[in-house]
Amino acid sequence: MEQMLGAFQSDLSSISSEIRTLQEQSGAMNIRLRNRQAVRGKLGELVDGLVVPSALVTAILEAPVTEPRFLEQLQELDAKAAAVREQEARGTAACADVRGVLDRLRVKAVTKIREFILQKIYSFRKPMTNYQIPQTALLKYRFFYQFLLGNERATAKEIRDEYVETLSKIYLSYYRSYLGRLMKVQYPFEALFRSQHYALLDNSCREYLFICEFFVVSGPAAHDLFHAVMGRTLSMTLKHLESYLTDCYDAIAVFLCIHIVLRFRNIAAKRDVPALDRYWEQVLALLWPRFELILEMNVQSVRSTDPQRLGGLDTRPHYITRRYAEFSSALVSINQTIPNERTMQLLGQLQVEVENFVLRVAAEFSSRKEQLVFLINNYDMMLGVLMERAADDSKEVESFQQLLNARTQEFIEELLSPPFGGLVAFVKEAEALIERGQAERLRGEEARVTQLIRGFGSSWKSSVESLSQDVMRSFTNFRNGTSIIQGALTQLIQLYHRFHRVLSQPQLRALPARAELINIHHLMVELKKHKPNF
Repeated sequence: MEQMLGAFQSDLSSISSEIRTLQEQSGAMNIRLRNRQAVRGKLGELVDGLVVPSALVTAILEAPVTEPRFLEQLQELDAKAAAVREQEARGTAACADVRGVLDRLRVKAVTKIREFILQKIYSFRKPMTNYQIPQTALLKYRFFYQFLLGNERATAKEIRDEYVETLSKIYLSYYRSYLGRLMKVQYPFEALFRSQHYALLDNSCREYLFICEFFVVSGPAAHDLFHAVMGRTLSMTLKHLESYLTDCYDAIAVFLCIHIVLRFRNIAAKRDVPALDRYWEQVLALLWPRFELILEMNVQSVRSTDPQRLGGLDTRPHYITRRYAEFSSALVSINQTIPNERTMQLLGQLQVEVENFVLRVAAEFSSRKEQLVFLINNYDMMLGVLMERAADDSKEVESFQQLLNARTQEFIEELLSPPFGGLVAFVKEAEALIERGQAERLRGEEARVTQLIRGFGSSWKSSVESLSQDVMRSFTNFRNGTSIIQGALTQLIQLYHRFHRVLSQPQLRALPARAELINIHHLMVELKKHKPNF
């Protein structure tokens, strides 16, 4: 029994050893299996990346480039070429088996793409009536150029250079022809300028965005490529503008052109096209100095004008002030949209010279009344024109309003002086005596006061009628004449009311002639009958 148990124990030890051996063998087999599966996955990926399917070969060799399957297989060819280059860098020997096939397919694809894109570029040379080059049709084939960049840079450069050369000539030819036809049209220059530059803006934006997307460029590279295409056209446009401005003396047209450029520059910025920024600056560098020169010439012209050489004068608005009002109001209304301080300074200088000119012309009249009529007519006319176009709070409107008010008040006093001058003088003297506490001196004025009361009562109606007719004959603007008559009548009522207050003083209260005073309310009712109605 002991021998049997010992033998059994020995067999169990042997079995245990065999089990451990089997476990070790099983673990090793599992490791080999996983390694082989990993190798198989990697190898499968490698083989899939290197194998060239027949569909790819057929499409590249036989399909037209415009068919969708050519584009699909071209993308597949580009991916395989990139994969082969990556594996070659890692030293994968299997790449040699497919390199020849891929090279032949690449050459074939490059050849077909080159011929197709060049034909498209050459087709742009055909005459077109709308001056719009259909280069955007190439955008759906932009992967073709990307393929060339990655696989045949020399051909990509050839296509880009051919595009630049062709489009540069086409744009120059089209814009030279368009500009020549445009300048034959009877439009104001600013309208022609706007049409010309809107076409330039539209085509430049389209061209810049196409260049960025098709040729895969941005930043300075996109800027340089754009100017390679459009540079000659932009230079030609600048030369034409410079030539025109040499003999241009239309300040409003030049100022409108400046604001057209400012607006178009904003449009280009909103479209994210910075390539025209330098061109806009060059255009403004031509327009601003010319505009300032023309304004300075106008200032000098008004300053040197001699009223005695202008022929016969009358009190109506002068043609020079009318021209100034229309000119200034146009510039002010334009400048309000995008204010410019230098423009306001020049307009301020011109306004000062016009005001001085009006005063020089007014000095040619012999009587102060005629001088005031001339000044009021001119100030009123200039103010009316400015208020039609400029803001009510503009400096020009405010300045002429102050001048008009001051001269109108002076004219009213001048108007009331002949018929009511004695009354005005007495009221001022009496009020001064009362203010100084010397009212007792009024006792010696009974005869003068009596004469003033009776004189006013007998003549005020005819005097008011006469001055009303005089005002309506003197002023070209009926509304202004009405306002002046109303102001004169109001001032007359105030004067007579002050006269009543003076006569209510104790020193004059017992004056018998006070009974002949006209009632203030009655006077107001009667004066209303003389108010003109329009």
